[in-house]
Amino acid sequence: MIPAGVEIYLALEPIDMRLSFDRLSGLAKERVGYDARSGALFVFFGRRKDALKVLFFDGSGMCIFYKRLDRHTFKIPEPARADARYVEVDDATLEALLDGVDIEHVVKMRSRSAPH
Repeated sequence: MIPAGVEIYLALEPIDMRLSFDRLSGLAKERVGYDARSGALFVFFGRRKDALKVLFFDGSGMCIFYKRLDRHTFKIPEPARADARYVEVDDATLEALLDGVDIEHVVKMRSRSAPH
């Protein structure tokens, strides 16, 4: 379960999925600009986009959640700016991403069903 209201940053450049705590913490600072112990969740994905890692601090130490899809790939949200290094997402978007849902498709469907 993802804590409500937590900041979630998704790095847009793929990483080497062999990276662990120290290097991912460095990438959180380098690519997102926040200390990995800030309480935020930092999401990184691999080159093939079939795996991702979530780095977070639980108050007593660093944690990594690692998920690899059996089929398909994670659908990474498009940034608002072309030069963006990360996107901030909400907890519902992260849960959809972890479930393998095409987030862009869901956003487009919500836009179409919104009253005009």
